[in-house]
Amino acid sequence: MVYTMKIYVDGGCRRNGRPGSTGAAAAVVEYRNGGQKAWTRILPRRPPPTNQRAEITAIILALQLALEKIDELHSNPKINVKIYSDSKYAVGCMTDWIYKWSQNGWINAAGNAVANQDLIREASRLDDRLRDEGKVDYIWIPRDENVDADMWCNQALDDAEDQY
Repeated sequence: MVYTMKIYVDGGCRRNGRPGSTGAAAAVVEYRNGGQKAWTRILPRRPPPTNQRAEITAIILALQLALEKIDELHSNPKINVKIYSDSKYAVGCMTDWIYKWSQNGWINAAGNAVANQDLIREASRLDDRLRDEGKVDYIWIPRDENVDADMWCNQALDDAEDQY
């Protein structure tokens, strides 16, 4: 038996690249019956949040949710996880670049250290664990197909700004 999960993710940053930036991530699990449930995470202030860090954090959140679901399932099925993102950067990290970077000692094509390496390595570790249990696909979608995750991300950004 295969248990399938569809997770839509989004990350965002207000004042990206400037002092006082605020970042958040959201993951929305879509259920077979049409229902959904959302989880959000506010990024820490250090290192400074960026859009890219937020997008990778959203992937991490989705992977953590999938791993938690595996622990809840009693029949020990294989899992098939589809993670949908409107970030070409995040999808590219997880489908193409991560393998090259790990082979190159986390140095990019320009000869520099890979940016956001801490988060990408964490996502890679979680991805490896999840792949031990089944399959993971990262799928790029246009922004207008990601409205629920975007809405939850913006709500988390509003909440984060209220906290600071």
